[in-house]
Amino acid sequence: MENYTPYIPTNTGTLGEFGFSGILRGAAIVFFAFLGFDAVSTAAQETKNPKRDMPIGILMSLVVCTILYMLFAHVMTGVVHYSAFAGQNGIAPVAIAIDHMGQMDASGVIRPDYPWMNRAIVIAILLGYCSVIMVTLLGQSRVFLSMSRDGLLPPLFSHIHEKFRTPARSNFLFMLLVGALAAFVPASVAGEMCSIGTLFAFTLVCAGVLIVRKTMPDAPRSFKTPLVPFVPIAGIITCLVMMLFLPADTWIRLVLWMLIGLDIYVCYGIKHSKLEHMQKHRSGQTTLDMIGITLSVLCVITGLWHQQTVGWGESKILLIISFVFAFTHLAFYLYRLGKQFTSLTR
Repeated sequence: MENYTPYIPTNTGTLGEFGFSGILRGAAIVFFAFLGFDAVSTAAQETKNPKRDMPIGILMSLVVCTILYMLFAHVMTGVVHYSAFAGQNGIAPVAIAIDHMGQMDASGVIRPDYPWMNRAIVIAILLGYCSVIMVTLLGQSRVFLSMSRDGLLPPLFSHIHEKFRTPARSNFLFMLLVGALAAFVPASVAGEMCSIGTLFAFTLVCAGVLIVRKTMPDAPRSFKTPLVPFVPIAGIITCLVMMLFLPADTWIRLVLWMLIGLDIYVCYGIKHSKLEHMQKHRSGQTTLDMIGITLSVLCVITGLWHQQTVGWGESKILLIISFVFAFTHLAFYLYRLGKQFTSLTR
């Protein structure tokens, strides 16, 4: 029981380092573990009553897995003191726990009782990663396939292999991209980026529930979210609060990623989209430019926030990158906005 004392370590005086803020940051960092529960919906055709069974399946799997996550964390921090999971060691907590299950020799080094189990678990973890990555990339290539068919992405992503009837070129491109990211991006950074993206996506979904319920009240719904507007508003607040407790550099990467996505849409997707195709003046242009300007301002804010957090004497690479992205995009979207007003006043 000594490893559980204190059960919640006292905050060090820095936001996100132990204490209540540390709990929120930890929950936000591992939030990517809740990705993939929507995959249950792919079995909708195999259920007798999808309208009733699918929500139950998704919600119950969420409840069961959340309980298992909590019990797993409780057991791991009981077997080994939480400080042993710091840094890169936290990537494989089970292996670290097994390493500490043994007798200490005269030199103070712990000799694991089950060294073979450690190796087996590491192999199992790697195989588990491979299966998850494969399924995720399978879904990602299909998303890009649909976007490409709608004209939002180049035809490369909708090309179908003549023999295998799969988007082979898209899969190959993702293999190269994900392989490069896995080789050069630290696991902690990748996890934080994945989590903040998931939290932001869930925030948009909750906001979408409010908007669609208001603008399309009579639309047919197989499943109707209960207790609206309480449930979506609570979801938005919860996700945003968890996002705020993530490190500032994670926010910089989120804003930069959104700006890159917006650039692709503005420079390619909007011109080739099958929606309102060949129309000279498309709707929503002003809103699009305002989003770009807002993201540019957020890029400056997150850059300053990160530098203030790490200290002004530390490396300023992220600050410089955020400023370059911010001011170039600010100039670009202000130019587009001014061009629109000019064309309207003629």
